[in-house]
Amino acid sequence: MSIIGVMSDTHDNIPLTEKAIEKFNELNVDLVIHCGDIISPFIMRRLGKLKAKMVAVYGNNDGDKDLLKDIALNYGFELHNPPYTLTVDEKRILVLHGFGAKDETRRIVYSIAKSREYDIILYGHTHEKDYKVIDGVIVLNPGEVFGYLSGVSTIAVLDTISLKVDFIELKRM
Repeated sequence: MSIIGVMSDTHDNIPLTEKAIEKFNELNVDLVIHCGDIISPFIMRRLGKLKAKMVAVYGNNDGDKDLLKDIALNYGFELHNPPYTLTVDEKRILVLHGFGAKDETRRIVYSIAKSREYDIILYGHTHEKDYKVIDGVIVLNPGEVFGYLSGVSTIAVLDTISLKVDFIELKRM
């Protein structure tokens, strides 16, 4: 495995969620990581169109968590309480959503990065894309799929071998 699609904060936006799915499928990503705020079961069913496996964490606005998890399991996806740790290509990855205000989320995430316990930290919640390397740790927020809080809908693609990150803007119709 080497290419991870990263998304967050879909917030029930069907057209942009479908564009994200199409892009990940087009790029043949090996894994999709959703950093929370899927929101409704109908979005999880749409995510079932992904050709890759998906690992996701709950966000602060997710609704019926039990139903979301049941649907995820039906597609062979994983849905976890944050923070969640996984290893891909010998890289220790921390996946979380966020905490309170945007600044608080970034402060906590950057502090975790400084611990150097992880190689990659993926987060959401702020609805703003973010990419930094802090003490050798990649910190990545793909921005929001939703597209209405920041004014732009974005996802990210991370190569776990080269550690190259690309942001992709999803155009509204």
